Formats: sequence, structure tokens, C-alpha cells
Amino acid sequence: MDAKQRRRLVERYRVEQGKGFHLKDWDTGDTAGLDLTKDQAAVLLQEGVERLAALQDKLYAQDRWAVLCLFQAMDAAGKDGAIKHVFTGVNPQGCHVTSFKAPGPVELDHDFLWRHVMALPARGQIGIHNRSWYEEVLIARVHAQVLDRQKLPPAVRSKRIWEERLADIAAFEGYLGRQGVVVVKFFLHLGKEEQRERFLKRIDEPEKNWKFEMGDIAERRHWDAYQEAYEKAIRATATPAAPWYVVPADRKWFTRLVVAEALAQTLDGLDLHYPVVSPETRALLEEGRRELG
Repeated sequence: MDAKQRRRLVERYRVEQGKGFHLKDWDTGDTAGLDLTKDQAAVLLQEGVERLAALQDKLYAQDRWAVLCLFQAMDAAGKDGAIKHVFTGVNPQGCHVTSFKAPGPVELDHDFLWRHVMALPARGQIGIHNRSWYEEVLIARVHAQVLDRQKLPPAVRSKRIWEERLADIAAFEGYLGRQGVVVVKFFLHLGKEEQRERFLKRIDEPEKNWKFEMGDIAERRHWDAYQEAYEKAIRATATPAAPWYVVPADRKWFTRLVVAEALAQTLDGLDLHYPVVSPETRALLEEGRRELG
């Protein structure tokens, strides 16, 4: 796959303008016309991983930009697998993964962005958030009791709370961009029937039993509500500076390929380079050379 084909592949799934976005228009089983064997897909993914690793090395050395990757999806869409395979070649010193679960008592005594701000990447780093602040307009929107636990004063819990939260998120992501934190958002778009099959595998295959939770089945009953919540979230927060990638998730090999390529292209667009040393530092290097003989 040449550079032009890779760009077109990523552009196919990037959402920069939310107006008119409808999730039903996006095929969960799409593979952009690619019909690859397992080995062919592995080779392409490895190429993307190697490019990403080389760019991440420059990101770390340059120490100017930070990149924040947000992963959102329905259960069993493959977030963990995508993170594992895409970042397999990245230097662990320049990468940090945070998996967000239900907030605890300390977190509930703060605003909804607080715990996510605490996990933002430093300059030169790639931060990976497995689930993110979007949970506050997804699960909290679907389940009223989640919002109840946040102890908001009644005066600020208006009928427009979801629109207000989405506006706050969009504004915060804009702020991060102006501080040199590049926000890249992935929604791994899984089909309902594919989710069913993956749940059944978790039940039928002993090595996957540990992944199964009855709570996932309970959440599946709210499928339509979640789809609507995701659609509204993407529609309200997709911008050129902080785009969403609506990545088909029915084929894991394809999901990983698109994620790796999208990240590599994001880093490639930052004009990353190794620091250029000053004349004084160059003189010290030459002195060191003479000392070493």
C-alpha cells in the first residue's frame, strides 16, 4: 500500500464536521475494499507499527508536542486488542495507557474532567485513554443513576446538561490543541450481531471465559440508546483539530490497520525532527570525541 492509498484509507473514516453525521451511515463491516489474508494484514500492520515507532522516537526527542489517543466503543469491540497490537513497537518510556473504570469516592468529589486531566500526557509523550471523558455523555446519559452519584447541585443540573457537557468537552479539546496536545479520537464501531458472536466465544472458549461479565449483557439491552448517545457525541465534538475516526470493528485486523495508520499520519503531520544542537553543544561533542580517542 503506497502513501496515497494510506491517506485515502484514513480519510475514509475521519469525521471533522459533525453536522449531518449519522452513525447508521457507517458500515461496521467495511474493509475499504481490501481483501487480505491474515498474513498480508499482519505485514501491513507491522509496516504501520514500525512507522509509528520511528515517529514516536522523534516526538519523544523533540519534547514539544503531546498526543492523546481516546478509545471509545461498545463492549467487545476490541479496544484492548487494538491498543496492544498498534503500540507494540512504541518505546514504553514515551507512552502511557490509562484505563478508566467507574469513578470512586475521591473522583466523584471533583468535576467530571478532573481524573482525565490528571492522566494527560506530558510533552513528548503519547497518552492512551481506554475510555475517556466521553463516558460522561454516554453511560451517564443512558443510566440516570450514574449522574445521580456525581452529587451535582440541582441548580446546575439543567435539562440541557448533555449539550452543556458536550460543549465543555469540545472547548476543552480545543484548549488542549492550543497547548500542543493533539487529540485523536477513535470510536471502534462494532455491529450488534458481531458483538453477540464475540460474547458467545467468551462463553464457549475456556481461555476467554475470564473476559465475560453478565454486566456486558445488561448493557447490550441499551444498544439503541448507546448508539444515539455516540452519534450525538460525535456530532457535537468532531473538529479538524480533534477529529473522530469511526473505525469499522467487525474485522479486528482491519480495525488495527486503520488505527495504526491514522496515528502514524497524525504524527507525520507534526513536522517532528530530532533536536538540532547548538554550536556550543557541537563543540562539546567534539571535545568528547577527542577525549575518547
